[in-house]
Amino acid sequence: MAVENNTHISEFLLLGLSQEPEVQPFIYVIFLSMYLTMVLGNLLIILAASSDSRLHTPMYFFLCNLSLVDICFTTTTVPKMLQNIQTQRKAISYEGCITQIYFFLLFISLDDFLLTVMAYDCFVAICHPLHYTVIMNPRLCGLLVLGCWMLGLFHASFEILVFFHLSFCPKVEIPHFFCELNQMVKLACSDTFLNNVVMDCVSVVLGGGPLLGIIYSYSKIGSSIRGIASAQGKYKAFSTCVSHLAVVTLFYFTSIGVYLSSAASDSSSASAIASVMYTVVTPMLNPFIYSLRNKDIKRALKTFFVQGITKRSIVLQ
Repeated sequence: MAVENNTHISEFLLLGLSQEPEVQPFIYVIFLSMYLTMVLGNLLIILAASSDSRLHTPMYFFLCNLSLVDICFTTTTVPKMLQNIQTQRKAISYEGCITQIYFFLLFISLDDFLLTVMAYDCFVAICHPLHYTVIMNPRLCGLLVLGCWMLGLFHASFEILVFFHLSFCPKVEIPHFFCELNQMVKLACSDTFLNNVVMDCVSVVLGGGPLLGIIYSYSKIGSSIRGIASAQGKYKAFSTCVSHLAVVTLFYFTSIGVYLSSAASDSSSASAIASVMYTVVTPMLNPFIYSLRNKDIKRALKTFFVQGITKRSIVLQ
């Protein structure tokens, strides 16, 4: 089969999670439900933290950014899949595929960096409580989030620039529900050595670097908690970071699980199903993890809805 330059390809075909027609309505309902739940849950976190002045702290500032990134992250992939199921079309344009890859890389790296920044915030809060407000000042918090965005943009731009040199054969079928970079490189008809090297290096640097930072922060946090005399003090300190630790564990275990399953199995469909965990399920669960055991979030949400109902009653009167 002759190799064509990627600039001549107008579209790819996304095969999705299943090609069975009778399964498509079930997949559509499940993913639509998860997507709406994810958007609603993360929006409620943002509304609660922004409407209550008592939550205008670094921890909730980073949490709002994480919730916004999670919404954008899942929106990069799920709506297109739902559209393809509804219209019974599998096509995605070449430009659309490139755009999807770019924003997917951007938002997943932002997730990674923000979780690392939040680990540092927990470290300062527990290990240096007397200097917390001085260290985690608004200027530093803004610079940390800006740094996350700059690193995320650099990562996505660099990977896309390397991706542009690839050529694809006509009628490329992607055994996935979105344009996943690893799958796209496997389907290329040109030499992919450079892409594989770049992806491996990026995985080590962007995956291992933040993870080591998180592990270091929690090793210091653990040492500080052990030094607290009272059991109540230990519980209070641990409860400060338990939600973040749960989200970090979920994010890294699902991400690592996807790539381990992809490396251990030649089945692309298995990799696509595993990808659902960190592209949809994890962003959907994050708001529940942060709100179920968080009295501040519950109080802020209750106040927000009570004020909304009160204002509506006044307007109607």
